[in-house]
Amino acid sequence: MNTPRMNWILLAGYALLSLGVLVAAFVSPEVRAVAYAPLRDWIVPPPESIVISVLYSTEKELWMQEAVAQFARTKTRIAGRPIEVTLEKSGSREMYLAVLDGQAQPDLISPASMLQIALLEDLSASKFGRPLVNRQEQATCRPVLTSPLVLVAWQERAAVLWGDHPNGDMWRRMHDALIDPQGWESYGHPEWGYIKFGHTNPLSSNSGFQTLLLMTYNYFEKTRGLTSADILANPAYQQWLIEFESTISKFGDSTGTYMNEIVAYGPSMYDFVAVYEATAIEQMENAVGRYGELHVYYPPATSLSDHPFCVLQADWVTLEKAQAAQAFLDFLTGPEMQQLALVKYGFRPVDSAISLEQPGSPFARYAANGVQVQLPPAVETPRGDVLQTLLDFWQRNVQR
Repeated sequence: MNTPRMNWILLAGYALLSLGVLVAAFVSPEVRAVAYAPLRDWIVPPPESIVISVLYSTEKELWMQEAVAQFARTKTRIAGRPIEVTLEKSGSREMYLAVLDGQAQPDLISPASMLQIALLEDLSASKFGRPLVNRQEQATCRPVLTSPLVLVAWQERAAVLWGDHPNGDMWRRMHDALIDPQGWESYGHPEWGYIKFGHTNPLSSNSGFQTLLLMTYNYFEKTRGLTSADILANPAYQQWLIEFESTISKFGDSTGTYMNEIVAYGPSMYDFVAVYEATAIEQMENAVGRYGELHVYYPPATSLSDHPFCVLQADWVTLEKAQAAQAFLDFLTGPEMQQLALVKYGFRPVDSAISLEQPGSPFARYAANGVQVQLPPAVETPRGDVLQTLLDFWQRNVQR
């Protein structure tokens, strides 16, 4: 039974213990950091987090979610302040237009490709007198993952159209086959009906934009130096492109949808689709035992979705936010996250020290389906005004 004397003894003991805690919290770093953190935080509140917002393209959503969770566990700090990363996903075109129009104010922007960064750089410089991004500044604007554009096809049909190894005339032969009113009958298979190809809308989807760019480069038989004059002053090219695109029944907004549909519905819906290599890898297992073998084909020149992360050069991005964003960038390009991107999600790392042919790599697992380590040469990313000319031509003459 407690007595007044016992209560006083307990109160004095508690006061002495509290004083000891207080002294230890300020004297011992270990105690201050671990054992007495609640008391320390009551006396000296913890520093406010630096919150960096990331607007990113949907293709890397699952990897991004894992990356943010693992980055939080590193407890990285800038000037003693912890970093908090918030995510918002968006289509690549929608993303840069929202930033340009002021509807979105992220600290970091990550579309699927440097194509959108080039457009944002050019358009923002014209609108504001200075660019919101600088793709030449490697410390704050650089690729983090890569995945080339590929054609995925039912192997039996691709073999009939262009044999086991498509040559540099892949796109021209595809065009001629698509506009042939006899369809597969001209190739000895009337039972297959029309030849069906699909790609996404280049105005809303990066893979559709890349497809349009590769077709255009291939027509002019070059991999760099595309100009607005090539697009606007060549009636033969214009007719060729319009014919090609007129054979496509619909232009979707999501690359993943095309891969899902070719797997789910087989050649009744598509014979060929243009998608990302990582998207093809993701769905390859689901195609087994359905309508034959799906095969990956690489165009004679490729365009890489290089998933750049760029710190915006905008008024709302403070120095500490920019430093925190760069720390997050360094983490994403570190070996742990690059390894995860390869083995679990089928992306090509930007870290050249990570082998694509290591055990567990999808590049070994799906080699028989045409997935290959070596890539054809990549086309040059044209200037922003040239890219806009190409999109404008497509919008005026093809969009429906």
